[in-house]
Amino acid sequence: MSKYYIFVNGTIFTSDDDNPWAQAMIVRDGRIFWVGRREALPPCQGEVVDLKGRCVIPGFVDAHMHPLMLADYRKKIAVMPPQIRSIRDLQEAVRSRRKAQGPGQWIQGWGYDEQALTEKRSPNRYDLDQACSDAPVCLMRSCAHIRCANSMALALAGIGKDTPNPPGGEIERDESGEPTGVLKETAGNLLAPFLPAEQPKQRIDNLLELGDLLASQGITAVCDMGNLDSPDDNIPIYEEAARRGFRQKVGVYYIWSHFAGQGDAFSLLDGRMDRSRQIFAAGLKLIGDGSVSGRTAWMEEPYLGPSGGPDSSGDPHGGYGFPVCSDEQIESAIRFCKSRGCQLSMHAMGTRAIARMVDRACRERPWTESSVPYVRIEHVTAPSKESISQAAAHGIAFVTQPIFLYAESASYLAGLGPERIKSCYPVKKILESGVALCFSSDAPATFWAVPSDPLPGLKLAVTRRAADGTDCGSCQAIDMETAVKLYTRESARAAGFSGLGMLKEGCRADFAVLSESIFSVSPEQADQIRVLQTYMDGVCVYDAIEK
Repeated sequence: MSKYYIFVNGTIFTSDDDNPWAQAMIVRDGRIFWVGRREALPPCQGEVVDLKGRCVIPGFVDAHMHPLMLADYRKKIAVMPPQIRSIRDLQEAVRSRRKAQGPGQWIQGWGYDEQALTEKRSPNRYDLDQACSDAPVCLMRSCAHIRCANSMALALAGIGKDTPNPPGGEIERDESGEPTGVLKETAGNLLAPFLPAEQPKQRIDNLLELGDLLASQGITAVCDMGNLDSPDDNIPIYEEAARRGFRQKVGVYYIWSHFAGQGDAFSLLDGRMDRSRQIFAAGLKLIGDGSVSGRTAWMEEPYLGPSGGPDSSGDPHGGYGFPVCSDEQIESAIRFCKSRGCQLSMHAMGTRAIARMVDRACRERPWTESSVPYVRIEHVTAPSKESISQAAAHGIAFVTQPIFLYAESASYLAGLGPERIKSCYPVKKILESGVALCFSSDAPATFWAVPSDPLPGLKLAVTRRAADGTDCGSCQAIDMETAVKLYTRESARAAGFSGLGMLKEGCRADFAVLSESIFSVSPEQADQIRVLQTYMDGVCVYDAIEK
């Protein structure tokens, strides 16, 4: 027999335009049975839960992150404040890890941003060699598109003066032509096969810990946008974690560059594309360019140099960034997705990369079921007016990350300048043009110690002020109600999650109870709000309310 849970005395934001605010709701069998005003509450027998006037919102849906990477990275050196503010601090952290591990064992770190280091430059092989020369060292930049390695790691991978740049990548070199240890875009893949892989049991344990963290942040569903390091199949890891208590819903995407050589023989989506499953295969992902903060996103205007003018010195790409995937990879991905009816995710940050991906996608008719966008463009930092219009006309979704401007403003200012940064991520313009837009975090690929937290991103969307106070263009600010919809309802729609993102009759009862109303506090204080409780399928999976 079904049991009813009756939630009363709340301030409930539903993300449902037909019924945006409510004071009560009834949950039955893990779904919303009724939601509305307290005086309209239908007669019902069940357990009453007093929300005590607290604000309730739908569970956050992070439509673009890398959960397994984040879960594993949390065990590595976090190259960011407060522990690390300089290359000297980094060297001490590497020495400490080497002392604890012994010689010959890989030392790995993540999250560095050269603009946040005292030296205002990337670490290089020589810096890392000074800290450790008898064990391989590899650091992942915050954007996850650039690696820095010491000499032992380069030697293990066979990377030397005569190693050519791979297609879509760059081995940074010094004046004598020697690799500096900085490997950009696909050049990082040269190192990947030599990195130690986490054992499945450890990965599952790490994922279970991450699930608890996500629940404490009100996150009830995520998209795994692929493993940048290897072509592993992540679904079995999630399924085993789910058997052991992992609760979030997960849509898994496979990075096509790992699998394109298999063509039609690629079978990891077969039998797994039912979006009503807790863990499902969502589609393929193409990486079209790099990152703005790493200066590898493919832009229409060049990045700035130290003097404030265009920076093309020593850059084989003229200072514009560069494309990463080939035309054949794009064509084969489209053929595959059309034949399977699965979604295609296209990473594109720079203006040229966005135009390339949107132009190609617009030549196709939608091939997915109507509730799922056939193509979603990831990040969309600097779209042209034409690209925005084309996406709106063809039903292409944009998936963007407000946390980038909030956390990485120093790198954006150094690369683009104060005026161009104000036009980055033009959320208001995109929405007014009718594009299906949503928010996400890209965690761990941003310069923030707790990168999955949605609240700093919401704060940026509403204030357009970075964490350091940088003006990111107030003309593109939106109201908090819209911002929350973009992180709940619209994120669920972009990824094709079934019955998520709204507190509406028939939807899953996934929601968060907040310490204060995110709609009433000053927007500058939005990131100070705490999640007190998180419910998934009507069950309280996180509870920080003192009894």
